[in-house]
Amino acid sequence: MNITQAMPNPASFIVVADERNQRLAFDDTLREFGFDVIGCYEPTQLGGLGRDKLSDDLVWLIDAPLDAELQQRIDVYRPKEVLIGFGEAPNLNNMQMYRKWQNILLRRLSDSLDLPKFKKAKAPEHKPWKYVLFLGASMGGPDALKVFLDNISPDLPIALLLAHHFDANMIHALPRVLMRHNEWRCQVITANQSLRTGHCLIAPIDKQIVCDSEGRVLLLDKPWLGEYQPCIGSILKNVSDVFGSSLISIIFSGMGNDGSQYIDSILPNRSHLWAQSPESSGCASQPQAMIDSGFCQFVGSPLELAQRINHMLRTVRYVGI
Repeated sequence: MNITQAMPNPASFIVVADERNQRLAFDDTLREFGFDVIGCYEPTQLGGLGRDKLSDDLVWLIDAPLDAELQQRIDVYRPKEVLIGFGEAPNLNNMQMYRKWQNILLRRLSDSLDLPKFKKAKAPEHKPWKYVLFLGASMGGPDALKVFLDNISPDLPIALLLAHHFDANMIHALPRVLMRHNEWRCQVITANQSLRTGHCLIAPIDKQIVCDSEGRVLLLDKPWLGEYQPCIGSILKNVSDVFGSSLISIIFSGMGNDGSQYIDSILPNRSHLWAQSPESSGCASQPQAMIDSGFCQFVGSPLELAQRINHMLRTVRYVGI
């Protein structure tokens, strides 16, 4: 339920929090319930914001120590309202506790800002997935992945798993980039998870993951082997061995040949192997390596790949397979 529908001037928010996961939880909750989120910042990032970039009618949610420097920033920007101190958001793998945290936050906003009452946030019902869609990307990947996700529906019977070569300090910013202006729910794996429709799980940089036959994604306490982190080829082999013909793997823009290392050994699994077209890639060598293997079954731009998924899976859903 969008609780701002009955409000002539819905509140707009700035979030200031030390912890990255906390900022993501605030952003997720506020946007889900229809609020406008201007930005989510660490306290140290506020110094880079010009006074003219923030209006006086914003509500600030602060989950960081209110030291003299932060208080000075508040005095400079003069927000409409400041709310301080919030409980730590549970990890998304515990959806029941996460929804409870959301309800507490929204109740506090309703009481403090005199907003309309709202219905409790309920954990969404997830339809069973029929296919696992594994996406591998590297240099030039975010732009391609964004176009791809913007053009496939989270209502399709697919669960997404993404491996992207990325800087360890930046990987947690990737979900916000990919989720902007679409309905997909993206998150970096920080604990054991289960594949779900409408969700895109992102492999971490520092630890290996493996999938099992029940659709669980298990986080292992050991680093990736080889020169790539995460290793697209290792994950592709694992998910192909587990899901077989129910797997669609797509190699997007990137440098190197990660993803094509184990192609020969997974051919008996009859998994679907696709690649982004080199001419549409910011860096063509990674998808080109998949194409050169001779086993790539479809090549297209991010939009064409999305259209292929839409056609294929809507047909699957229609005939009830």
